[in-house]
Amino acid sequence: MRYLFIFFFLTATIHTGKSMPVDYVDKVKRAMVQAVNNAGITDSLYQQLIEIKNPPAIILGYMGTLEALKAKHSWNPYNKLMYVARSQKTLQKALALEPQNLEIRFMRFSIQHFTPPLLGYSKELITDRQIIINQFKQKKFGQTKPDLVRGIAEFMISTERCTRQEEEVLKRFT
Repeated sequence: MRYLFIFFFLTATIHTGKSMPVDYVDKVKRAMVQAVNNAGITDSLYQQLIEIKNPPAIILGYMGTLEALKAKHSWNPYNKLMYVARSQKTLQKALALEPQNLEIRFMRFSIQHFTPPLLGYSKELITDRQIIINQFKQKKFGQTKPDLVRGIAEFMISTERCTRQEEEVLKRFT
């Protein structure tokens, strides 16, 4: 269950903008699945993505997720903290470009959900949850495929961070 969130957002259709070929983004998604348990793939994919000039918001979201995976793969506590901090900054940049992007909100929510609160990197959990729930209420899913919408709803319920009313909204999509 811990990495289930990654599977869900990696299977989504995404808006890549005019300069990002869809087949490239599909390759990134496939590599992201492997990166969850492979530090070498995480590093390699991250190096590829940081070379993209003016990346679209979704690519920034993936970069932020890879930075969180770099923290997961690191044995050094200092590096873990550095990567988590960098991850949050990158995801914030992505959300500044597309604040209503369900997939990016979900990425950040998922990472913050698994980050120990004592580190102070879980501050947007409530805001992200509220925005995600509001998008479900309004059925504003953008380019997100139905499978991902269902996966997000299931994950959000499983976190036990939602109110009963919010869970009822989400259950309509599971």
